[in-house]
Amino acid sequence: MRGRTSGAMATADSAGSSVPGRLRCGDLLHSGLVVALLLGVWSVGGLEVTTSKVPLLEAINGSTVLLPCTYSSCIGIKNLYFNWHYDDNGTLLKLCEGVIPIEGVEPRVSVYHERVEFVGSSKSNNISILLWNITFEDEGTYVCFARNPKEKYRNHTAFYVLKVVDQLKEIETTLTTIIVSVVGGVIGIAILAMVIKALVVHFLLKDDEKNKECLVSSGNDNTENGGSGAKADNKGTPKA
Repeated sequence: MRGRTSGAMATADSAGSSVPGRLRCGDLLHSGLVVALLLGVWSVGGLEVTTSKVPLLEAINGSTVLLPCTYSSCIGIKNLYFNWHYDDNGTLLKLCEGVIPIEGVEPRVSVYHERVEFVGSSKSNNISILLWNITFEDEGTYVCFARNPKEKYRNHTAFYVLKVVDQLKEIETTLTTIIVSVVGGVIGIAILAMVIKALVVHFLLKDDEKNKECLVSSGNDNTENGGSGAKADNKGTPKA
């Protein structure tokens, strides 16, 4: 009896312990799925920072350039922090920084460089800056940084490279010139051929008209000559 009882108790304990274990595994699985979904939502609808489709600019020494940067977020923003840095051989020099409280409200911006001007606007999700009177020392990489507290303070960056030159390089146009010349030559030849064809047709038509006129006139002459000759023959016939 004791053996049976103990065996039954062991079975009950083993079954009872297995049920909470399964529940715990199910809870963990459910929690993992929730976290994965939340991460997926954050990654899809989260903040994105972009500089330009072509993040490289060649500008003339002494000119003023626009360093573009925009942001977007499907989940909205609140106290969005942003800044611009210049990468000076690995050392980041802060150019400006600001905070956008909510969407549509203009940011509070602090500028730390005398030739930098903030020209962005929260109405267009724009946090771009102007760099006045650039020099060769301004050449390098510029970093646009943004952080949205609604995304648990995830950091986002975009890079823009500025190259300063004495003068802009002329685009190589040799191939373009050759193509244009060939196409122009082909078109010219086609037009010339059409003109020659029209002239030939015109002269051929004129020759045909002249030939027709000659045939008509020669036919008339032959008829008149034949008629007068017949009359002369009739007159010359002696009476019986």
